[in-house]
Amino acid sequence: MSDDTEEQECPPCPPGLPAWLATFGDLMSLLMCFFVLLLSFSEMDVLKFKQLAGSMREAFGVQNQIKVEDIPKGTSIIAQEFSPGRPEPTPLNEVRQMTVNNDMNTLDIRSKEGDSDSPDQEAGEQQELQKEQEQEAKEEAVEFAAALAEEIGDGSVEVETDGKKIIIRIKEKGSFDSGSAELKFESIPVLAKIRDVLLDVKGNVSIEGHSDNIPYAGRRFESNWDLSVARALAVAHELFGDPRIDQSRFKVLGMADTKPLVPNDTRANRVKNRRVEIIVTKGKDKESLEKIQARKEGDPDGQLINLQPDDIF
Repeated sequence: MSDDTEEQECPPCPPGLPAWLATFGDLMSLLMCFFVLLLSFSEMDVLKFKQLAGSMREAFGVQNQIKVEDIPKGTSIIAQEFSPGRPEPTPLNEVRQMTVNNDMNTLDIRSKEGDSDSPDQEAGEQQELQKEQEQEAKEEAVEFAAALAEEIGDGSVEVETDGKKIIIRIKEKGSFDSGSAELKFESIPVLAKIRDVLLDVKGNVSIEGHSDNIPYAGRRFESNWDLSVARALAVAHELFGDPRIDQSRFKVLGMADTKPLVPNDTRANRVKNRRVEIIVTKGKDKESLEKIQARKEGDPDGQLINLQPDDIF
């Protein structure tokens, strides 16, 4: 047998693409149509998406803001950790006679630590706290708007912020019949959505009923005052149906026609004024702040001690 092999020629390739590419292309087209149909049939839950995104952000620490409670420190070759000195107040109190009148029998004792807080610094802290509460109110209003997106779209509910307040405005349309204080069946799921978000929102809640300026002509209520209170109570009772709701946070008010959104000069405006508002207030109310301010005007540092003449120190 000879070691020399004869060279064989390669048969010519047929023109055009292979036959299997047609089947592969059909398969890819069917898969694309399948996923497009899945996407078109899906429903996006904005509130659950935001909650999932927030959980992922906290879990992985992406762009996490950490509040620093200590003075920033630097490093150098000589000292690996250097911190500027802070004047610590002496434990001894400084006793001052605040008047030269001999008839005064009391002394005013103030500690040096109390004198270090200036009114400007305290005012700045209050403004910073107020800004944080306003920002928190805006973020939580977005959660209410996401949960009530369908109702906001059809015009039966409005959500807005006013400083530290979150206002959820439930209109008469779809909630009550004219002159009635009984909730319609289709408004119960709306209040359930509001209640679910209220469980995670801090602050005092006020439920206010409002009416227009046309006198009530029915037999069940005496006036618009009774009607507005009854509607606010109907909303409150529906919210209180969940035992997880803390009722001590709530108050129910009837405002009648004393706080209209728009002038009661047209029929459309009167429809806007007939509503129930759920108002969430962040932080303390105005009256509490005024009481604290009045107390501080008499005692700016809150450390006055009245001593009697017989006291020994």
